[in-house]
Amino acid sequence: MRLVKPKKFLGQHFLKDLKVAQDIADTVDACPGLPILEVGPGMGVLTQFLLKKERLVKVVEVDFESVAYLREAYSELEDNIIEDDFLKMKLERLFDGNPFVLTGNYPYNISSQIFFKMLEYKDFIPCCTGMIQKEVAERIAAGPGSKTYGILSILIQAWYKVDYLFTVHEHVFNPPPKVKSAVIRMTRNDTQQLGCDEKLFKLVVKTTFNQRRKTLRNSIKPILGKDCPLTEDILFNKRPEQLSVQEFIDLTNQVEQALKVINKN
Repeated sequence: MRLVKPKKFLGQHFLKDLKVAQDIADTVDACPGLPILEVGPGMGVLTQFLLKKERLVKVVEVDFESVAYLREAYSELEDNIIEDDFLKMKLERLFDGNPFVLTGNYPYNISSQIFFKMLEYKDFIPCCTGMIQKEVAERIAAGPGSKTYGILSILIQAWYKVDYLFTVHEHVFNPPPKVKSAVIRMTRNDTQQLGCDEKLFKLVVKTTFNQRRKTLRNSIKPILGKDCPLTEDILFNKRPEQLSVQEFIDLTNQVEQALKVINKN
């Protein structure tokens, strides 16, 4: 059977350590019984352990060579191999509208985009696990006050509990990446409604972190304008990385009220 050559433009780094693959597969046990969608299975090193979980497993792969390999190596997957770009897929009917676990050894170059898509489908994805670049994992898991705390941290932690599970070194991949990797698990928290306008919440988070070294008094100006009296509040002396998720929700509500006043004048 012909092996698949990793393609740089797809961000492929094939995992070759079976113990690490088994450990990643076991992360889905946090959400027992749910079907599993694996993104970017490559040659199936993780897939083989997911198939032992006695659950429905589907895999989505954009690389035609990997798809051909999977069809030959894992005949039991034949009807559940999806040759498509995960970022372009509609997920709401994937498992007949039922929730599922998302997992994978995610391509580094699109991992953030994968998690933004997860947020779009948060009602269908109660659990997401997998391996990503260590730096991105640290960013997702970071808390207020950390230098790595940012947009991804807040938008994900608003809806998910994040666990940084373990670090993976470069030598277990072919080809070895230039960075370390990490395995994380994100499980839906109890939040059903943020308590603020979600679209405005995202705008406030992204706008303030785009100028993260500035205090909120200055970084919020693209939304509120330079003369908004709201910025006299002591909260606006802080920088965005000092605010918790709840404080960003409160800030969003303040911004919404201020915008109503501005629009009346």
